[in-house]
Amino acid sequence: MTLILGVSALYHDSAAALVRDGEIIAAAQEERFTRVKHDARFPEAAIAWCLEAAGARPADLAAVAFYDKPLSKLDRILRTTAAIAPRGLGTFMRAMPSWLGDKLDVRAALDRALGARWRGPLYYPAHHESHAASAFFPSPFDEAAILTMDGVGEWATTSFGAGRGNRLTLDHELRFPDSIGLLYAAFTQYAGFRVNGGEYKLMGLAPYGEPRFADLIREHLVDLRADGSFRLDQRYFAYRAGRTMTSPRFHRLFGGPPRVPESEITQRTIDIAASIQRVTEDIVLRVTRHVRAVTGQRRLCLAGGVALNCVANGKVVRDGAFDEVWIQPAATDSGGALGAALLVWHQLLDHPRVPQRPDAQRGSLLGPSFDRAAVLATLDRARADYRVFDDEGALCAEVARRLAAGQVVGHFHGQMEFGPRALGNRSILADPRHPRMRELLNAKIKRREAFRPFAPAVLASRAHELFDLDRPSPYMLLTVPVAPARRVPLDPGEARLTGLDRRHARLSEIPAVTHVDHSARVQTVDAVVSPRFHRIIEAFDAQTGYPVVVNTSLNVRGEPIACTPDDAYSCFLFTDMDAIVLEDVLCAKDLAGATP
Repeated sequence: MTLILGVSALYHDSAAALVRDGEIIAAAQEERFTRVKHDARFPEAAIAWCLEAAGARPADLAAVAFYDKPLSKLDRILRTTAAIAPRGLGTFMRAMPSWLGDKLDVRAALDRALGARWRGPLYYPAHHESHAASAFFPSPFDEAAILTMDGVGEWATTSFGAGRGNRLTLDHELRFPDSIGLLYAAFTQYAGFRVNGGEYKLMGLAPYGEPRFADLIREHLVDLRADGSFRLDQRYFAYRAGRTMTSPRFHRLFGGPPRVPESEITQRTIDIAASIQRVTEDIVLRVTRHVRAVTGQRRLCLAGGVALNCVANGKVVRDGAFDEVWIQPAATDSGGALGAALLVWHQLLDHPRVPQRPDAQRGSLLGPSFDRAAVLATLDRARADYRVFDDEGALCAEVARRLAAGQVVGHFHGQMEFGPRALGNRSILADPRHPRMRELLNAKIKRREAFRPFAPAVLASRAHELFDLDRPSPYMLLTVPVAPARRVPLDPGEARLTGLDRRHARLSEIPAVTHVDHSARVQTVDAVVSPRFHRIIEAFDAQTGYPVVVNTSLNVRGEPIACTPDDAYSCFLFTDMDAIVLEDVLCAKDLAGATP
């Protein structure tokens, strides 16, 4: 038995993953344990859990893989600082203490995490190699093109190549400071959202606007070529100096300073979001078509933070350059931990690989799970009212009944998801037919911006009835149109709505999961991968005739997704959620006195 630990840490969304003889055993982000959103510290808690999940000790590890090359990254920072000196010098000096610590001395951080000196081999794949491995090796393809796009690794910002069997190569790259990830991040910050966390807000805002600034972006900011490569005019950006993303020249070009976070969102900001989303989609489509032409491959694997842009992903799929597309569900740095471990096993140690259908990632349900005893301990400590179900069918029918009655129900079951999406095991569920459910969820449950859309979880065998979707989408990474037959005409008052007020229009039979452009970020649910979640949706379908529910993550704004029963019950208590299922125990605010 060979155990390989993968680690990503110290920049964003730290994580650990454990691979045993090539099989993915466990993976989790550090934030889920520390309760610090996007925790970038060395993932000591995640490492400890991965070892516990495998019943292993540090001494059992055959190797550890860190997801990038710290010295190469420092080289890029030093060269960039020297090139723009004296700008950026103050920022660099403030960052130096961390570089003199864990960022360079990964072994010391690992020793701390393992509680002992690590004497075994420590591998340092390149950042984009780790991303590429996370995309290709768990995929169902024996061979495929591989494309990774993010902010920046060591120097690379976009890389592509191909994987075959147990090996991959990245032959082409775009280098810092030209970066599609940093371009999108610059507009994210300019729109008043947080970099490395607010990009999905910008994507969700875009459909409310018109891309009237897209030509301005192409003319001044991005020198874009037919193959998707480009140069960014650095006079408009400030990220090389490390203080902020955009420069005064950028602000003048777009008519004012960055939006103040939490301030009113104007139509100008909305149109800027629409514009950068349009340009991003254009770049991604040009790149993917070029990758197809160069590699000759009919299948594509995607990873890197840009691969979480599900609107662009949906357009790549519908573009038809590739027959099949597989996207790593933990596409950001967290997935680099998994990719690094798999790269060592397959490529460096030269172990064979047998592709699996639908994939080798087990639905990305790779985190901790808890039994009934742990749930009851939490509820009894809280003196909660609850009802225990010994019949799962009866439990699913009760959840469906409550959903159909307009209640919001949390669902905590099985292993926690790896990656940013809740896929049914750490989820909040609701009725997608309810005309005001999106507003209720945003205001009273999630406590987040009113414009934000919600995703539908639909029975995989029935997805085509509601959405223009001809393939599985198990990881909620594709945005597709709602089927025309399910759309409804606007009444005269709704037709006059503009800007963010358009969210009040009832656009389809399932308005809570239909965005203003008639799109939806779909999750298809399979009975083999997610039997309990599938059964709940089946029960809802039996009661309503709709094989789909709203699915959003079990957390509130600013907090990580729930990991433990305590996390989940706290979320239930401090929101207007009506009920929550914790394994086979139902806790509801109308169950006073129901505790056995």
